[in-house]
Amino acid sequence: MSTESNPWKIIAEKNIYDNPWIQLTEFDVINPSGGKGIYGKVHFKNTAIGIVVLDDDLNIWLVGQFRFTVDQYSWEIPEGGGLIGVDPLVGAKRELLEETGLVAENWEPLLTMHLSNSVSDELAMVYLATKLTQHSAEPEETEQLQIQKLPFEKVYEMVEAGSITDSMTVASVYKIKLLILEGKLK
Repeated sequence: MSTESNPWKIIAEKNIYDNPWIQLTEFDVINPSGGKGIYGKVHFKNTAIGIVVLDDDLNIWLVGQFRFTVDQYSWEIPEGGGLIGVDPLVGAKRELLEETGLVAENWEPLLTMHLSNSVSDELAMVYLATKLTQHSAEPEETEQLQIQKLPFEKVYEMVEAGSITDSMTVASVYKIKLLILEGKLK
């Protein structure tokens, strides 16, 4: 890891937009090469949370929903948001129950990543959930969800074919595939 100091100099900043989920700020800056410019930053007020749900037969659960921002239907791992400063595992457990009706006995951190660090500070935490019991789903009123349980290899093929494009899902499926190949999946 580099310990270099920040080469960007902020001259001024202006709040452009703010709502309960995001804040958009425009910065007047001096860039690393000394030139003046602007930089926009989207600050996320929640941590992105994803859950890879695997059963003993290596089936995985996907949630399908229409994503407004990309104007298309998306199959992805169960995902949601958790308040910054609150243990993300609390949010992961809530999201899993809300979206799938599943409760997991075992939880393991799988990935930590920034989703689009050129324009946002959104941090994602992904967990592996196993030893499952089925309960009733409790989706939010804004969600129209479909749930699929598929063999992991089928989902891996969907990622490879480009039919799954959600970043947390793609990264998580590749991570699980690597753990399987290395014999490290518990």
